[in-house]
Amino acid sequence: METSSKLKVIVEYEKCCGAGQCVMVAPKVFDQREDGIVIVLDAEPPEEEYAAVREAVAVCPGAALRLSDSA
Repeated sequence: METSSKLKVIVEYEKCCGAGQCVMVAPKVFDQREDGIVIVLDAEPPEEEYAAVREAVAVCPGAALRLSDSA
């Protein structure tokens, strides 16, 4: 039985400045459009990506990324 919570990536697109920090830190979860705006490749990433996703949220210069925990 799985008891761990699942992380969900939430993006506030209007805050995204297109710096690409998220893509550099977690390329399996984030990409960028041609204009630099973030694309979420996996809104509910696997557990092995959690550390990278948390770092991406922390380094986002526009504070456009946040996480939600769901059980």
